[in-house]
Amino acid sequence: MMRFMPLVAAATAVPLLTACSPAMPSTDGRGTGGPGAHEPASASGRVADTSRSPAADPAESADPAESRTASPAARVSRPKPKVPPGTTAGYVVFDRRTGKITSYRNAHRPFRSASVIKILIAIDFLESRKNVPAKDLVLLRDMLRVSDDDAATTLWSRGGQRQIVQRMARKLQLPDTTPPPADQPGFWGYSSISASDVTRTYRYLLDRADPKVSRLILGHLRKAGKCGSDGFDQSFGIPSAIPRPWAVKQGWSGFGSTPPAPCARASTTSVTKQAALPLVPDMNRPVLHTTGLVGAGDRLIMVLLTAHPAGTSWRDSVKRTTSLAKSVYLSGRPA
Repeated sequence: MMRFMPLVAAATAVPLLTACSPAMPSTDGRGTGGPGAHEPASASGRVADTSRSPAADPAESADPAESRTASPAARVSRPKPKVPPGTTAGYVVFDRRTGKITSYRNAHRPFRSASVIKILIAIDFLESRKNVPAKDLVLLRDMLRVSDDDAATTLWSRGGQRQIVQRMARKLQLPDTTPPPADQPGFWGYSSISASDVTRTYRYLLDRADPKVSRLILGHLRKAGKCGSDGFDQSFGIPSAIPRPWAVKQGWSGFGSTPPAPCARASTTSVTKQAALPLVPDMNRPVLHTTGLVGAGDRLIMVLLTAHPAGTSWRDSVKRTTSLAKSVYLSGRPA
């Protein structure tokens, strides 16, 4: 279990420049599994695999936010990842040095966001203020490093809930990203995202965002803990399949509130099951997402979103996702 030293605030507000300085100390984050990513999904709800009609195999359209052109040579010469039967996957590997997509599948297919939406919550929060109170720095740290749901819910409520996603989708030009349904505005994890849009988000942080904002967010993602604050082991996918350096934001939903083999002591706060929503992608299927930056100099952006058959265990989903992450990486890494 990763332990953190407590943060001591010297003032009630900290300039953003100071907040983005290298690695602040951290407290031991223990989330309560608030309304969002890590809540169990009802198996009785209706399923809507998409909230829009994506193209058949998307990054086929020239998407300037991802790449001037995908690399035909890379797609021909590299092994194509094999997606396990019953699993739905959308992924993108983008090489920042060449400016090309080197591997992709279902790049614009919507997936239930789970905790990956926390990146947009963080960007929106930081870009809306010049100074960040010390207590809010703790919330950001816990939300990004250990995927704490309570921290995310606090910032989500302050930012206007669904308005956060709407603002970020407009500003970052994320055509596949939509907020949770209007009748469930508190459930940030019911937002919809795509591998393409998450790739665009990382590119925004690396290339366009205020450096103070990007340093703070990516600094936390570089120090992502092995254990989520809810007790689930969040080292699946990129952290287990790909050698460092990397910076990651993981997401999981639909596996209940108690980890099968706790990575750390989970929160004792109960989680209320919610009725499935018809506009939320794969609402009756567990989802497991691994996203981030890979390689020296953050050369690769790698996004892998997965939805697994209803009833699939955490252990099996982790195994599938980690194996697929390795093959996606091998299919898209520099020669």
